[in-house]
Amino acid sequence: MEFMKELVENSTAVGSVEWIGIASSPRQPHSTLRTAELIAGRGISGDHHAERSKTSKRQVTLIQQEHLPVVAALLKKEQIDPADLRRNIVVSGINLAVLRRAVFQVGTAVLRGTGNCPPCSRMEENLGPGGYAAMLSHGGIIAVVETAGTVSLGDSVRVLNIFSADATSSGRTP
Repeated sequence: MEFMKELVENSTAVGSVEWIGIASSPRQPHSTLRTAELIAGRGISGDHHAERSKTSKRQVTLIQQEHLPVVAALLKKEQIDPADLRRNIVVSGINLAVLRRAVFQVGTAVLRGTGNCPPCSRMEENLGPGGYAAMLSHGGIIAVVETAGTVSLGDSVRVLNIFSADATSSGRTP
């Protein structure tokens, strides 16, 4: 396992922020942002997840842009609006599965992956029939904000540290 950890940490893959969105309350549509402030231990300023307990493992949600065409194809649609997916940040160029067990930098903020982000029943409302099934295994990840900072469109996403799979079994983190 240590060898695999080194391979991932030494990867030169650097992703990019493609879209940012927040919802002021759980049932509200997501608003698109060009820049967002991330609050340590809380989430994105203005997003309803930032109002939750500091112990919440779902402060920020991220999804991989490369999965959007897959979801669209499964739904027989030309494209998917990121706002309909109810995630906060869309990234490209880096494998989010790696970030699920990593400390990583997005813009000037530092996040820690805490698990997968499974689809919710809202996917049927937002994407239409089959939306929930189309999002299975394409829902992205959840993370907590370790260090406050700013995230803007085009900012880089990079791995800082990978933690042990043993420490994250069942989506739990150290």
